[in-house]
Amino acid sequence: MFVDVVDLRNFYAQPLGIVARRLVGRGIRARRNGPRGERIVGIGYTTPYMGLFREDAERCLAFMPASQGVMKWPSNRPGLAALVDESELPLTDSAVDRVLLVHALEMADDPVRLLREVWRVLAANGRLIAVVPNRRGLWARIDTTPFGHGRPYSRSQITRILRETSFVPNGWGEALFVPPVQRNWFLRSAGVWERFGPSVLGPFAGVHIVEATKQAYRAIAVKRERRVLVPRLEPALAPSAGGAAREGGSLTCASMTGASGEGTTGERATDQ
Repeated sequence: MFVDVVDLRNFYAQPLGIVARRLVGRGIRARRNGPRGERIVGIGYTTPYMGLFREDAERCLAFMPASQGVMKWPSNRPGLAALVDESELPLTDSAVDRVLLVHALEMADDPVRLLREVWRVLAANGRLIAVVPNRRGLWARIDTTPFGHGRPYSRSQITRILRETSFVPNGWGEALFVPPVQRNWFLRSAGVWERFGPSVLGPFAGVHIVEATKQAYRAIAVKRERRVLVPRLEPALAPSAGGAAREGGSLTCASMTGASGEGTTGERATDQ
């Protein structure tokens, strides 16, 4: 279930939310290696991070799920945000070059269906950047932040669901090593936490930041016909039309040869 858009806005207006925006934005910027003039769509609550793309993009849209709610964005320009059904995006096939998912994958009722829809609207070799809470991190265990809601993922689980939906992960990053403490004096040390976190607290980051490429040629399941094996009986020797048939049985070759040999010997003895 998606967090309400008002709660998301209020979180990013607080000191802890401002720090989270800066640290997560730094990780997204590290994955921002595409050309200028891209068509970019953010799904979930991506407006705190869309400014990283808006100046260089040809078109930049923010799609907010219906169960979350929508807010005007940007505030001082014509609106670029829309309320959508995340499983049926109002875009044609291969319409955008890059998709950003924030507060989306872990909140979706059907994450596989969401990723399949993202695959549909991405152009060939389009890129996906997803910010997903780490199930080992402190941020996923405390529900006072949006990262503590929904379904957190491990790196192996993210890899599995991306491959299931025909994406190839090709870049990883982590952010939010600083504990989610609402104290201004503690938040001043956030830069130190982020600097030494990857080497000291690597598996316990707050979020994963994964970049994946759309696999243009998906594997198609082949329906195999089930073969039914029909047993067959071995052929039996048919009885001869002679005495074996009158006796109602069949004689083997050996018995027939033996009987024939005895009769011949008896006849020769009689003749002698």
